[in-house]
Amino acid sequence: MTNPTISNPTIDQYIVSSEQDTPSYPVKLTGKHNGIPMFLQRSAALITLLFLSPLLMIVMLLIRLESGGSCFFSQDRIGKYGRHFKMYKFRSMYLKTDRRYAEPDPSTSDRDGICKKYKNDPRISIVGAFIRKFSIDELPQLINIVKGDMALIGPRPALAIEVNAYPTSALCRLNGMPGLSGLWQVSGRADTDFDTQVALDDRYLQKQSVGYDIRILLATLPCVIGARGAY
Repeated sequence: MTNPTISNPTIDQYIVSSEQDTPSYPVKLTGKHNGIPMFLQRSAALITLLFLSPLLMIVMLLIRLESGGSCFFSQDRIGKYGRHFKMYKFRSMYLKTDRRYAEPDPSTSDRDGICKKYKNDPRISIVGAFIRKFSIDELPQLINIVKGDMALIGPRPALAIEVNAYPTSALCRLNGMPGLSGLWQVSGRADTDFDTQVALDDRYLQKQSVGYDIRILLATLPCVIGARGAY
């Protein structure tokens, strides 16, 4: 099945079909990677996956014990230059077939703008709330880094429906490899509004360097442990 096509004409220059190695029309290729070399990032991600494998196995068991079904969740996301890829996470929500599952009311979102976020999301399981609070649910994205879909540091990969709604000013986010962490994640995480996220992502891409990546990596762990802005 072909991944959804983003139809907003303001971003046509960025969009690449997921089934093509080259763009179907010209894209703005201005996002040279100036951070930690990707071969080092991919190697570090693989080593981290091996090191954390006992924790990952425990999380998988807890998810299965609480709600059954698959331990993992994959979702089509938009990466660098508009390329589609499957992003992996631990499943933190009840399955739609579960009697405990309930859709949130979009009008109750705790974050204004394009990207909705709910502090009290009724879809989230008990195990899911814990692993989301400490970003454990994001650890399977280390697989995305090993595959070359993502980097350790960069703009967070958005949903196609969100990119469809991007104003032209937000297109800068598509000029960089999407990251597991990033500047706005260490600057408030979910408590930052959309415009602030875009501004921080743009600042990161303009200042990207090995040293800047290391600074953000070092700031990520305290943010995860403190769980500020995580829900």
